[in-house]
Amino acid sequence: MKQKIFVLYTGGTIGMTQSSEGLRPDTALVGQALAPFSNGMDFDWHVCGTLIDSSAVQLQNWCAWLDIIAAALPQYDGVLVLHGTDTLAYTANLFALALQGLDKPIVLTGSQWPYNAVGSDAPRNLATAVAAFPLGLKQTLIAFDGKLYPAVGSSKVSTETASGFDNPHFGVIAEWDETQGWYNLRIPSQDAAAVSDGLKIRYPDPQAKIAVRTLIPGFAVQELADGLGQLPAHALILQSYGHGNTPADEGFIRAVQDFTQQGKLLLNISQVRQGRTAAVYAQGNAFRNSGIINGGKCNLETATALMTLAVSEGWGAEDVHKELVRLKLV
Repeated sequence: MKQKIFVLYTGGTIGMTQSSEGLRPDTALVGQALAPFSNGMDFDWHVCGTLIDSSAVQLQNWCAWLDIIAAALPQYDGVLVLHGTDTLAYTANLFALALQGLDKPIVLTGSQWPYNAVGSDAPRNLATAVAAFPLGLKQTLIAFDGKLYPAVGSSKVSTETASGFDNPHFGVIAEWDETQGWYNLRIPSQDAAAVSDGLKIRYPDPQAKIAVRTLIPGFAVQELADGLGQLPAHALILQSYGHGNTPADEGFIRAVQDFTQQGKLLLNISQVRQGRTAAVYAQGNAFRNSGIINGGKCNLETATALMTLAVSEGWGAEDVHKELVRLKLV
């Protein structure tokens, strides 16, 4: 029996065509992209009313896409999301955290070059994504360049090659090519045993204000110390050094304490690609004790999804920590 897959086409390079102003999203992809796989699966397309370059994604888009996916899931064996690569990992992480009790695969893919471009990676990425559905994984996934990644922890790592994504901490679930099919499978055991008590959705509040700051040597620390009190954000993601270290500057530490004492959330993550915040060096001790949340292995894309939903759900620091534990990030 054929699997029935719902396709949510949001836009992105994969379906773009050339215009006088450069590449822009187009609907021409719909009639051809999945035709090679129609013998094994049935595909129903939902083309978003406005196809976007993914650099234009807003929280409202995430809310609308979650509604579309939630309505489709009961009638389908899985959902394929075609998305631009610039923010694909952000969306994948948001879906992974927002869709609780998921009992079917949601697979996101896109491409570095348009489907009809010479040498495009789009056909291979689509083939990888389609091949993922028979695995029956009950989670949100990214399929790209013959690899299947868990959404949580994934990042875009290249604009120059077909290897556009990686997941430094959780790695690759499986690899695929058209000759061998799937190989090097590392399917999480909990997927086979998971029992869902029904889908529950955490919606992002479009008014949630999340800010990101990255530490660099020099003026950045003073600027952050001086401006943190006026920052109109509900939560801040701080990309600190190495194992989560920061300067022990008194003004900076005091500003952080004032920020967190207002009930605002400050999540500390490492700016290192395969980094982890941890109590390793004495240098970071004052900062660790200033009311911040230790993000552990959290990368920026996962942190963005987490903080967006934390603010939307009205979570405190302890709630965020519990979610980090659930996600095996700390």
